[in-house]
Amino acid sequence: MKHIFTLFFIIFTTVSFSQVPSNYYDSANGLSGYTLKSQLYNILTNGDTDRGYGALYSGYESTHSDNRVENGYENDNTVLLFYTENPNGSDAYEYNHFSRQCGNYSSENDCYNREHIIPQSSFGSASPMQNDIHHVIPSDGFVNGQRGSLPFGTVGSANWTSQNGSKRGSSSVTGYGGQVFEPIDEFKGDIARAILYFVTRYETTVAAYTSFEMFNGTPNQALENWAVDLLLEWHNTIDPVDDRERARNDAAYNYQGNANPFVDHPEYVNLIWNPQPDTEAPSNPTNLTTSNTTDNTIDLNWDISTDNVGVLAYDVYVDGSYNSSINTNSFTVQGLTADTNYCFTVKAKDASGNESGASNQACDTTTDDGSSGGIDIFFSEYIEGSGVNKVLEIANFTGNTVLLSAYSLKLSTNGSESWGAVYNFNSNAQIISGDVYVISQGSNTLCTSEVDDLNNAITSFNGNDAIGLFKDNVLIDILGTLGNDSDYAKDKTLVRNGNVSAGNIIYTPSEWESFPTNNCDNLGSHAQTLSLQSETAVNMKFYPNPNASNSLQFNSQVDIAIIIYDILGKKILSKDISSNDNTIDISRLGKGIYLVQMSNKKTRITKKLVRN
Repeated sequence: MKHIFTLFFIIFTTVSFSQVPSNYYDSANGLSGYTLKSQLYNILTNGDTDRGYGALYSGYESTHSDNRVENGYENDNTVLLFYTENPNGSDAYEYNHFSRQCGNYSSENDCYNREHIIPQSSFGSASPMQNDIHHVIPSDGFVNGQRGSLPFGTVGSANWTSQNGSKRGSSSVTGYGGQVFEPIDEFKGDIARAILYFVTRYETTVAAYTSFEMFNGTPNQALENWAVDLLLEWHNTIDPVDDRERARNDAAYNYQGNANPFVDHPEYVNLIWNPQPDTEAPSNPTNLTTSNTTDNTIDLNWDISTDNVGVLAYDVYVDGSYNSSINTNSFTVQGLTADTNYCFTVKAKDASGNESGASNQACDTTTDDGSSGGIDIFFSEYIEGSGVNKVLEIANFTGNTVLLSAYSLKLSTNGSESWGAVYNFNSNAQIISGDVYVISQGSNTLCTSEVDDLNNAITSFNGNDAIGLFKDNVLIDILGTLGNDSDYAKDKTLVRNGNVSAGNIIYTPSEWESFPTNNCDNLGSHAQTLSLQSETAVNMKFYPNPNASNSLQFNSQVDIAIIIYDILGKKILSKDISSNDNTIDISRLGKGIYLVQMSNKKTRITKKLVRN
């Protein structure tokens, strides 16, 4: 972090990124057993594109990069290797993509290559299984050699151990007594789901691959009984699907045209290989606590539940009403009202629909410190330069240091009416009052000494793309207009006028001064001529809030213009009001959260409205 916190935001990569379509598995709905497995084979075969063996290294840039911030991942975009990554601390060694590819090796950290989770010796050079990125993963060459063609299992007595704890040795698996290879717990589920993907995708040929000792020579079950038991334990209990694996699966779909169904639908595993009815409910979640309370958010954390097969999700309840379903044991409840007490409970459920009892109840009261509206950080500069010279700056004149973990940037391209790419700030990012924070595209060449974060999350923006600054997923400032593809800043540098001291959820060209392209003379700092006090001097309020009636009343000393938006920035209604006509009909507004912008010639304030 630089001494001056310059907030620039980079826009997404110019290559569009696909996710697994929401209807991808529709034809498998309601199926189970090997009928489900065969239908998944049809789904996975349709659209599968064989990119060839040589292309895998390029594919790994999106599917196997260390770009996570949780736990001990480095988030440095080095090659993510299942057998050698240390997820709880610094890696013993790392590889950059396309650097030090094998090659000869005599020890760890010599080079990396391509490892077939299902040994290539079992199917030879047949395609596309030889080139399938769902089971052909990057690996340190030496460690790959130590694994060889061994089946996976749990090691009783190790005769070799890698630097991250993966090991080879005698089996302690009931039903198999040979040598096995055991990865660390963090990646056991990834490997289990890769094997289950393989026997599903290649259902019509897998019966012939009997040299791999986990296979049983049948097209349906495909796996030895001991292997089924092992893989289900790794999938359900040891290493369930997480966000890292979901992102990798989306990237693999984008690269290859098919997905691993057991990542998107973990319940399919038990429906196919463990089809007996599951009537046992998960244990109740315990130790539910609240923390990090703001005007409109409260963080929840609890201890995980256990289940005979595996917990699929947790349902969060607010004041006894269902709020959200998630697959982790922490959650931020959003859209709350300031200075209001809320009580929370959580229930666990499994893939069969069995639901636990409620956790302990945890209650907390939201703050009332103004974080739900009024003065906040805002865009202060925008550069839409040549090539990859894309930069965004955000300024802080709130009077306090602002932690950026609650904020995000979103990009809408070519007039789309919805937000697409999302940029989340680094977990420790902050802006001191009177300073700025700058984000730029990773290959940007403009004023790089002023940049706080080189990030390709949303760096494909052009002069007709809308960019939104969000707090707790609520829009607080915008460049361009959502749903409008007209050029507003093509090949331009825009600097916010000094008399602007807050964000604006409707793009207003008069608030910006325009400069030629690639101009970064003002980057790294921002001058403001209005103070916090002058912005809030005029008393502009509305009531009641929360509101269950059909009208909204305003209390203002001056005539003001009112515009109401939804939380994504779409204009809903507007009206000019005075002290003699201070009511707006809001009967057309459904339940939810809205943004009410109140402005006159000198002041503009935006606050939340909650409709019950």
